[in-house]
Amino acid sequence: MPQEPYTQPTTPTTKAHAVDPARRGLLQGGLALASGALGAMSMPAHAAEAEFDVVVIGSGAAGMTAALAAAKRGLRAVVIEKAPTFGGSTARSGAGIWIRGNEVLQKAGVRDTPAEAAAYLDAVVGDIVPADRKAAFLAQGPAMISFIIRNTPLRFRWMEGYSDYYPELPGGKPNGASIEPDQFNGNLLGAELANLNKPYLAVPAGVVIFGGEYRWLNLALVSAKGAAVALQAVSRYVQAKLRGEVPLTMGQALAAGLRTGLLSANVPVWLNTPLVDLQFDASGRVTGVIATRDGTPTLVKANKGVIVASGGFEHNLAMRTAYQQQPIGTDWTVGAKENTGDGIRAGLRAGAAVDLMDDAWWGPTIPLPEGPYFVLGERTLPGSIMVNGDGSRYLNEAAPYTEFVHTMYQQVSQGKPITTWMIVDQRYRNRYLFKESAPILALPKAWFDAGVAVKAVTLEGLATKLGMRPNTLVNTVTRFNGFAESGTDTDFKRGKSVYDHYYTDPAVRPNSCLAPLKTAPYYAFKIVPGDLGTKGGLRTDARARVVKSDGSVIPGLYAAGNASASVMGHSYAGAGSTIGPAMTFGYIAANDIADSTA
Repeated sequence: MPQEPYTQPTTPTTKAHAVDPARRGLLQGGLALASGALGAMSMPAHAAEAEFDVVVIGSGAAGMTAALAAAKRGLRAVVIEKAPTFGGSTARSGAGIWIRGNEVLQKAGVRDTPAEAAAYLDAVVGDIVPADRKAAFLAQGPAMISFIIRNTPLRFRWMEGYSDYYPELPGGKPNGASIEPDQFNGNLLGAELANLNKPYLAVPAGVVIFGGEYRWLNLALVSAKGAAVALQAVSRYVQAKLRGEVPLTMGQALAAGLRTGLLSANVPVWLNTPLVDLQFDASGRVTGVIATRDGTPTLVKANKGVIVASGGFEHNLAMRTAYQQQPIGTDWTVGAKENTGDGIRAGLRAGAAVDLMDDAWWGPTIPLPEGPYFVLGERTLPGSIMVNGDGSRYLNEAAPYTEFVHTMYQQVSQGKPITTWMIVDQRYRNRYLFKESAPILALPKAWFDAGVAVKAVTLEGLATKLGMRPNTLVNTVTRFNGFAESGTDTDFKRGKSVYDHYYTDPAVRPNSCLAPLKTAPYYAFKIVPGDLGTKGGLRTDARARVVKSDGSVIPGLYAAGNASASVMGHSYAGAGSTIGPAMTFGYIAANDIADSTA
C-alpha cells in the first residue's frame, strides 16, 4: 500500500501454569450470563452518539498504531481511552521493539534473513501459537516499522549488544535484534504533552538516556564506558535544553511520537472514556461500542470495525485469581493501573475464546513501599545471588525475566514456598547503583522498615533474620564463591549464555556475571513474581480478527497488544517482544479492515 510522507501538524519454552478450573469457570460463566444471547443483547441506554469507520479501544502502542494505519488508509478513526492520559503501559516502558529484519536494523548493518527469524521464533515459542500468526508477525513487522517512520516524526536506533534472550537457539542474534525510539522532542505534541502518561521509572534528572544504554549507569563509577555514557547523557540533555526542546526517550518517546502522528492525521483521542460494552447488529456483527464520555453513556458507531487494544488484566484481582497461579495479586505489577481487562471481558461476553490467561510478562520484583521495582540489572551484576526460603540457590539469576518467574512458580508446583531473596554484600553496594540509590550511600530506611530489605553483619545473622538455617545460607554462598573464582557456575550455568552478560560488569573476571560475596555487611531483598502486564487475552487469527473457540470469526472485532493472546506464547524472544507484536497486529488489524471493506 502507498505510504504518505510524514508532515508536521500545524497545531501544537515452559508449560502453562496450573489454574483452578472452578474459579475460571465461575468467572467465565458470570460473563456469559451477563451477556445474554448475542443476537438480542440488551445494551446500556445511551444519551449521545458518534460515528466513525474504526473505533480503537486503548491508546498504547497497539491502539495508536492501529488508528494511524486506519487513517492512512482513508478510514475515519477514533481512539477511546479509559485513563486521563494517553500512552498506557507503553509510555511507562523502556520501549524496546523486537521486529526482525526491519529497515533500522538493515541500515545498522545487522545481517538477518526471514528464514533465520522464523527458525528462532519457532524455537522460542514452539507450536503453542499457530504458524500463520507467527508468519504474519514476522512478515508484517518490518512493514509496520517503515510505515511508522514515514507517517510520524519517530526515528529509531538499534539497541546494539542487547542480545536476543535465547541467542544460542537457531537464528538467535547474540548482538541483538531490538530497536528503540531515538530522542524525541516533546514540544511537537504542543498542549497534548501534558496528557502523556508518566514513565514507570523517572529518568534521572539532567540526563537523556536510551534503554540500550541504561545498563551503563549502574557502572558509571567503576567503568570508563559507564562514565562516558553518563557524560553523553548529560551532554544530550544540555544540548536539547539549549535548543528549547523537551527531550524524551524510551516509552515516553514512543507514545509521544505516535500521538503526534495521530494529530497530523486528525485522529481524535478521547481521554476519560472507558469502554462499557460492545455494540452488535442482529447478525452478531460488532458495529460499535458503548462508552462513557464526560460522564455520558455514548454510542460510538464503527461502520467498518472495532479494534480492542485496551491492555491486559494485571490490575483486576478477580481475573488474576481465576486464571493465574497463587500467590498472585495486583500490587506487584508495573502495568498501567487502568489495565483491568475491560476489553477482554467485553470479548468474552461476545463469545470470544481466550488463550494464555495463566501467563504474564513476568519479572522478579521487589515490593518496595513506594511501588513495585522490576529487577533487571541488579540481579545479574556480579556479587549477587538468589536463594529460596531455605537459603539455597535454585535458578540462574541472570536468566530472561519471564523464565525466572516461571521457575519461581515451579517451586510452588513442587510444594515449596515461592519465597525468594536476593543476597548481596557491601562490595556490591560499593560498586553499583541500586534503583536510585548511589553506591556506598545508605539504602532508604523505609525499605528496611517494610521488611523488603534486611541487613546483617554476618551471613549467619542475615540467615537468622530471614528465618533460614545459618549453615544452609553459608554453604550456599561458599559454593557460589567457588564458582565465581573459577568462572563457571556448574549448578545453574549463570554466565553461559551471551544474554546473561548484558547487565554485568566487564571489569570482573573470569566471568562478568560472577563475583564472590565476602565483604560485610550483607543485604537481602525480597523478590516476588511481578510483571510488566499480563500476556493472555482474546484469541485472534493471523489477520488479528477475534475468534470463538470453534474457530469462527466474530465479524467486525479485532484485537492487538495485551488484550490479545501473545504471539510469543509462554516465552519471550528478546527486548521488545511485547511492543513489537502489539504494534504489528494493530497495523495488521487496521489494514485488514481497510482491505475487507474497500
